[in-house]
Amino acid sequence: MVEAKKCNGPYGCSVEATLAVIGGRWKPVIIFLLLQNDVLRFGELKNTIEGVTQRMLTNQLRELEIDKVVHREVYAQVPPKVEYSLTEYGRTLKPIMLSMRDWGSEHMNVKSSQ
Repeated sequence: MVEAKKCNGPYGCSVEATLAVIGGRWKPVIIFLLLQNDVLRFGELKNTIEGVTQRMLTNQLRELEIDKVVHREVYAQVPPKVEYSLTEYGRTLKPIMLSMRDWGSEHMNVKSSQ
């Protein structure tokens, strides 16, 4: 049996704290893409993530930046160039993201065999 730790603060437990940062439909995909590519421009992310709106992608990137997971680099040129990468702190999510990928792959196999 897994014991839950009691937390004092804004989160009920450590799982809630993790989900507050990486939860949602698009954040794990963004993080995984940045793990694979190191640096991506906004347009590359938008074109790669099927179904995400520009507004939603912008909001998700901002939240990840606020949580110090993603670094946003703006280049002063015309047209403006903005690149996104994971911070060192964001890179600590790699084992979680790889586990999610592996579990998802297994889940897809289970579902397809039913």
